[in-house]
Amino acid sequence: MNQDLIPSSLTDLYNNMVAGFSSELQELVELVVTPGWRQYQLVIILFLWALAFLLKVLTQPRWDAWTRARTGWPKWRLRTMVQLMQRLTLVYFVLLSWLLYLVMQHVTWPSRSYLIGIIATLATAWLAIALVARLVRNRTLRRIFKWAMWVYATLVALNLTDDVAEFLDGVAISVGDLHISLLGILKAILLIGVLLTLARIGTRAAERGLQSNDDITPSMQVLLAKGIQVLLYGAVFLAAIRTLGFDLTGIALLSGAIGVGIGFGLQKVVSNLISGIIILMDRSIKPGDVISLGDTFGWINALGARYVSVVTRDGREYLIPNEDLITNQVVNWSHSDKFVRLDLDFGTSYEDDPHKVRATAIRAVKAVTRVLSGGKHEPVCHITGFGDSSVDYVLRFWISDPTKGLTNIRGNVYLALWDAFQDEGISIPFPQREVRLLPENANMQQIAEE
Repeated sequence: MNQDLIPSSLTDLYNNMVAGFSSELQELVELVVTPGWRQYQLVIILFLWALAFLLKVLTQPRWDAWTRARTGWPKWRLRTMVQLMQRLTLVYFVLLSWLLYLVMQHVTWPSRSYLIGIIATLATAWLAIALVARLVRNRTLRRIFKWAMWVYATLVALNLTDDVAEFLDGVAISVGDLHISLLGILKAILLIGVLLTLARIGTRAAERGLQSNDDITPSMQVLLAKGIQVLLYGAVFLAAIRTLGFDLTGIALLSGAIGVGIGFGLQKVVSNLISGIIILMDRSIKPGDVISLGDTFGWINALGARYVSVVTRDGREYLIPNEDLITNQVVNWSHSDKFVRLDLDFGTSYEDDPHKVRATAIRAVKAVTRVLSGGKHEPVCHITGFGDSSVDYVLRFWISDPTKGLTNIRGNVYLALWDAFQDEGISIPFPQREVRLLPENANMQQIAEE
């Protein structure tokens, strides 16, 4: 290679890149202003775009009807179809331009379809980028990804990637053996974005696969999903470090020292993480269980790495640290099974036959929805004592769906008892007090005697 052609400084790199841009821009200007096939290609491109728009107007209703009829398709395929329908003009333009470009390459001189090939390449890249960008959920990151890929596609179409890459690689910082260039940073950012998107898609696919496997318990499903997530995102982190040029062995001691310091400062966080792993492994609680912890009663919505999400009947969502579930007493209403026994206390008058009261109460509770009957889940009613103004009873019955609430089923049973006792003439007494007013003279005499 001629040594005179090798750039000796960043200024030379910049000048080479500007020269490359100027050359390509001048060539494009000549393609436009020079009479002949160059201008014909521009007219052909405009005609193809108008034809693509016309095809969209004519065929979009049919495509809409065909897409709506695909009821059995998965959601990702339907979303892709919606994205294509929103860019139907661009889709038709890509198909028409490539078809015409391939035909002209075989029947005429290649230079007569050069501009059509560039526009077809750019249109295809823009369509692909628009579809792939939907995988990035964050709106800001999606815009950055779109603009970066559009710029890169434009450089590829104009054959300017080598000049730009050479310039970006020259903008660098060197510390010993470490060489960090702007090109390396951009590659790392792009790689991290792609890998993070793939990691998120892979994690969700693994979660759906584990949830559909009935042979794996819910706790193990969460544990395996978290393990896969840690492995995937850990691999992304290591790939990012390697892409930037850092030596992993060189930062091992530094990371160990930082880890010790973080361990002392984040004891609670580490404790919650370890407690979460213990909960998942011993399967003491799992998603869907109904638990009581202090004044909180609800069902477990999700198991996180640091906390457990518990949703109550009033719609509140409590984020309980995993350590509290390990160290405190937790009532799991559905640990081994979902059958829950409820006790209701009530009293009737001494004038009512206890045998009749018990039979009426059992018959009334059996008529309530959600109450189980038969076998060991048969409702029972027992006398618990003789009170000051009533005979006291306890009514015991079973339900199998505590997630639907306990207060509402108790209220329905009380209402059924009220209706049944009204029909049978059974009274529910209440404490009565008798107040006696003494004559005024008697009051004065009583006070004098005292």
